[in-house]
Amino acid sequence: MRLTVILFAFLCCTALAISAVPMAFQDQEDVRGAFLTTRPKDKPANSSTGAKPSHRKPKPSVTEKKPTNPGNQNSSSTDNKNTKTGNNSNRPTPVNTQRLGLGLTLFMRDASGLAVQADPTRVFQKGDRVRVLLETNTDGYLYIFNTTNDGPPVMIYPDANLDEAGNYLQSHVPFEIPSSLAPDERLRWFSFDETAGNERLFFVFTKEPLNGLPIDDELISLCRDSKPACPVKPTADVWAQVQSELKQPLESNTAAQNGRAQTTTEQQASTRGLGLAKDDPQPALIMMASSKSSRLVTTLDLIHK
Repeated sequence: MRLTVILFAFLCCTALAISAVPMAFQDQEDVRGAFLTTRPKDKPANSSTGAKPSHRKPKPSVTEKKPTNPGNQNSSSTDNKNTKTGNNSNRPTPVNTQRLGLGLTLFMRDASGLAVQADPTRVFQKGDRVRVLLETNTDGYLYIFNTTNDGPPVMIYPDANLDEAGNYLQSHVPFEIPSSLAPDERLRWFSFDETAGNERLFFVFTKEPLNGLPIDDELISLCRDSKPACPVKPTADVWAQVQSELKQPLESNTAAQNGRAQTTTEQQASTRGLGLAKDDPQPALIMMASSKSSRLVTTLDLIHK
């Protein structure tokens, strides 16, 4: 089977199954609670102008420096006092120490064209179409790689033709793969054709960008100036690191609701960047790193017989 990517539409003949990622602490009751605890209590204000959310790497904030006063010998102590009493202009940004979490839900296109939650282990037929909805519990960067029949990996997200080549996700703002906003209906789903084969998608969620892989303007320039270089193939060192981190244990919790239609809230949250609140629908599968590591790596197997 060959996996063809057109503006992030993966046209393939596959059946999805959660892959053989080491799950040392399967179905821990606290996994779902730990993931959802960072969702906001109230729904975010519907202030979107309709524009797609940006997935560009955020620019560092500029902090205005205070002018020095040589005549004031107590300036240093004054600054320290202000820091302790609530003036946080000089306070360092707190380090995020929470465990990384990733939620996934598989949706399938029904006969009427609606997206309904599907069982990843079901057998799919030619013509079936599916989409994956992802949600993270903190801000970070998402990379997706694909291998065909255990062949060489290819980076399929970020993509120079999608999201301005960005891959930055905000906490609890869901992300569709492929996007329901694609201009062509056939680009909005993974489509199953008649060719059999084994595909695997590798999801890498990380607090910092991966070294050695272009994103944003660098990726756009690379694909414009050297088209054979795209889609990007990770270096041996990068891929070895992904493979190594894939072996790290994850805690998981599954609460599938097969046949549930995707809600308007979920669809708007992912396409307009509004985010999800505590009472909104939850991911079918939630995975969390078992330690406070800076990366979470997991996979989806796409199998068609």
